[in-house]
Amino acid sequence: MPELPEVETTRRGVEPHVLGRRVTAVRVHDRRLRWPVPAALARELPGRRIERVERRAKYLLFRSGDRSLLIHLGMSGRLRVLPDTQPPQMHDHLDILLDGGQLLRLHDPRRFGCALWLTGDPQQHKLLKALGPEPFSEVFSGDYLFRRARERRVPVKNFLMDGRVVVGVGNIYASEALFRAGIHPLRAAGRVTRPRYAALAAAVREVLEEAIRQGGTTLRDYVGVDGGTGYFQLRLSVYDRAGQPCPRCGASIRQRVIGQRSSYYCPRCQR
Repeated sequence: MPELPEVETTRRGVEPHVLGRRVTAVRVHDRRLRWPVPAALARELPGRRIERVERRAKYLLFRSGDRSLLIHLGMSGRLRVLPDTQPPQMHDHLDILLDGGQLLRLHDPRRFGCALWLTGDPQQHKLLKALGPEPFSEVFSGDYLFRRARERRVPVKNFLMDGRVVVGVGNIYASEALFRAGIHPLRAAGRVTRPRYAALAAAVREVLEEAIRQGGTTLRDYVGVDGGTGYFQLRLSVYDRAGQPCPRCGASIRQRVIGQRSSYYCPRCQR
């Protein structure tokens, strides 16, 4: 599933091609996504200019006045910028045609993504309203995590992946950040000290920034806007490395299912 770095990489990839461009037509090839592509999108988006391209958590927002196209890539979705003469292929759901002869195409084989047409402030939409702060915002800090974690018995890895606490820290990046901070993923969130949460907040930012610079992580389905893959998987310390030596101490990396997700950690470095 595309996580925050992959979605941010996508945003940065499409923005130069669509910003300030006028939409000339919308073609819906297959409405079947998590929710059906609304019919109003094809009626109301043409003629509008795309004024901003934003990301909130793992959602992309194409803003035009008081309306917004909200896109989520789901498990296997991706956006491509292509010539408007490029014919659709299997699993291509939506084309946004732009002046200048290009189109923005949404491809989603598993159909867990969405494309919604919103009115008003998109931050008040039910999908976004209850989300926690962005990991690069001033709100997100060790003190913030420490306050939110008080009396919480849930494993710290699950706590970190809770979108109501902080957005965009998916399974891969949670494992990597906890390793860098030296925190065992099963430790109760309420038993992590304030200084260790400061280290964890810094590690989250560091891991996500590195992943964005590398274009994301390609393990299965993810490819970028240009069809290329991300390279952060070459820098992973623990994720998907069960049985391999820890890059710090040489101990064997372990795998354990936590919250129905595979988790990877060093039993010696993480306490």
